[in-house]
Parts: sequence; structure tokens; C-alpha cells
Amino acid sequence: MNRRKVAILGSTGSIGTQALSVIDAHSDKFDVVALAAGSNTRKLLRQANKFDVPMVSVASDNSTDPIKDQMEYKGEVLSGADGLCACASESGADIVLIATTGQAGFAPTVSAIRSGIDIALASKELLVMGGSIIIGMANDNDVSVFPVDSEHSAIWQCMHGEVIEDVHRVILTASGGPFRQYSIEQLRDVSPGEALRHPNWDMGPKISIDSATLMNKAIEVIEAHWLFGVPFENIDVVIHPQSIVHSFVNFKDGSIKAQLGEPDMRVPIAYALSYPDRLDASSKLVDFGQLIIDHDITFERPDADRFPLLDIGIRAGRKGGNLPATLCGADDAAVELFLSGLISYSEIAKLIRATIDQTAFTPLNSLDQITDWYVAGYESAKELTKDGW
Repeated sequence: MNRRKVAILGSTGSIGTQALSVIDAHSDKFDVVALAAGSNTRKLLRQANKFDVPMVSVASDNSTDPIKDQMEYKGEVLSGADGLCACASESGADIVLIATTGQAGFAPTVSAIRSGIDIALASKELLVMGGSIIIGMANDNDVSVFPVDSEHSAIWQCMHGEVIEDVHRVILTASGGPFRQYSIEQLRDVSPGEALRHPNWDMGPKISIDSATLMNKAIEVIEAHWLFGVPFENIDVVIHPQSIVHSFVNFKDGSIKAQLGEPDMRVPIAYALSYPDRLDASSKLVDFGQLIIDHDITFERPDADRFPLLDIGIRAGRKGGNLPATLCGADDAAVELFLSGLISYSEIAKLIRATIDQTAFTPLNSLDQITDWYVAGYESAKELTKDGW
């Protein structure tokens, strides 16, 4: 493959950090042309100095001068939403990895698409909030949206060379998180520390909580609908605690394809950044026979009573309009409140359900509406806790 210029938004988070490790292992194939981060300026500075990145961006204007002063080379330092958009569309990138959380990645994603730059998408909420608009815009601008999630990457790989008309069902796997075998009574006493300890994956705080509640799987169902054009009724979720099978595709002739591998986010990251090529493994190659021997591979149905957010989220996605954006805002607020000790683990689902239930359906017609409804969902959830809900 020709050298590829990569911009990474959310470079100091789990996905961004692992993406840079992939790039470091294949430095002959990639140039990092832009990095953007939030408040972790020390880590961003180390990354920028290591890769001699010509354009970096931080959340706050107050952080730009300290970074400039400590740069070991001459680079451009930007900030805020404008900085994110510049990194996405003005850095000369061939592909932009969107690894931000929540709605922060929305504007730079749109900016990159309008500039005709391909997207490697790790921020699930963007397609959840505005899938019809983003995918429509990508199609209009001849831009590819490559999934970075392990589950969606698995589906993408299984569908390579296939046509959507031949797909019968898509089956997303979920680890079940750290509380798969907890009773409803035990879930009431879960602490933030316990919820952050995912059994299989190395992830950031927000996605770790979403994985524990299965909100992440509801979001992935909505995302799969937009990425692959599969109707909601043809998408299933199964619990697979070992996280070896990353997803299945069931075709109309009865055959099933699955993508397997050890839980390692560097694999789907590398595939998205290098597509249509595959890179040599950054870690030891997996022996398939030994993989199967070492793991007692099992599958089970999700328990709707213990994981109510799976159904709540999918129903919001089916209804569409403003409700998926409201869902994402409410989820961000609820996770923040839980991590701050202001609500219990069990109250995360109750708060999100209450926020969705009080929100009237409104059709979604513009980009501005998406952000407005995200903010409305976030603020409504916060207000409900103040009102003694």
C-alpha cells in the first residue's frame, strides 16, 4: 500500500493510543498528520513529539501556548471545535480516525466528509444520532465510512465480496460485561470501580460502563443498521463471554460467516486504516486450533430484565427521528452521574428510560437538530435527577 496520511481525533484515549501503536509498528506505511485530544495535554505532547505531527488540537485555548513551548519541532497548535474540524479537513489526511466520545466528533466528521476524506469511525454515537444524514452525505461525496468497532469490523469482513440482498441476519456478539451473572439485587450495589473493570477489553470509562449495561450493544445495533443497510428486525444480539467470535453474518442460503480472533482492538483499527490491504500482525499470530482449545466458547441470550438498556436503546433506534440523539445525550449524562456517585448503577437505565419517555417524537431534518436533541437529552436527564425523579 502507498503511505497513508492519518489524522486521529481522540488520540489520547484508548482507541487513539492503540491506533498510534499500530502506526508505530508500521511506520513505513503511515504518516500522522494531525492529532486532537481533550484535556490530556501531556500525553498529546508526547505523541506529537514522537511522531513529529504537523497539526495538533486541544480542547482549551489556555493549553495551546504550553504545548507550543514544549514542542521539539515547529508545529501548528489549534483548539476547540474549530481545531477539531481543521485536523479533520485541513491537515492533508487521507483518512480520519474519529475516536472522540459523545457528540464532540460530529462537526469534524461532517467537515471531513464534505472535504472528500475517508472516515475510520470509532465514535458509535455519530451514526446513532444522525445515521441517515451522515451516510447520505458520505454517499454524495464518494466517501467511505470504515467501522473500527470489533463487531462492525467483523460484519464488514464477513460481508466483503457479498451483496446485501443475500444477507438474512446479522448477529452481533456481546461479552456481557463484568456483571453477566449478577442478580438484579447484586446490580443495585455495583460501584463505579467494579463497572470499569471489563473482563476482556481495554476501553475508556464511558464505553466500559456502556458495555456493562449493554447500552453499547443497543448503540451497535443502530450503527449496524446504518453501516450495512440491514433492517432492525434482521439484527440479533447474543452474549458471548469469551469475545473470540466478534460477529456473524447469516446468508439466505443458510450459510454463516464469522470473524474470530483474540480480543485486541489493534486488529480492527489496523484493518480500517489499511483497507483494502491487511497489515502484518503487531502482536503474536493466533493459532486457531489452540484458540479453540484454550477457550470454552459459549453463547446465550441477553437477559432483558437485568439489561433493560438493550431494549430501550433499540426501540429508540427503531423509532428514529430525534430519539436516538436524545438517547445518546441521556446516556452520557447518566454515566457521568453514576461515575460521580450521584446515582446508582441500576438508576442508569431508569434515568435514560424516563428521559426517552418524556420526549415527544420529532422528525430529523438537519444537522443542527442532531446536536440540539443530544443536548436536550443530556440536560433533561440532569434535570430529572434534580427534580427527585
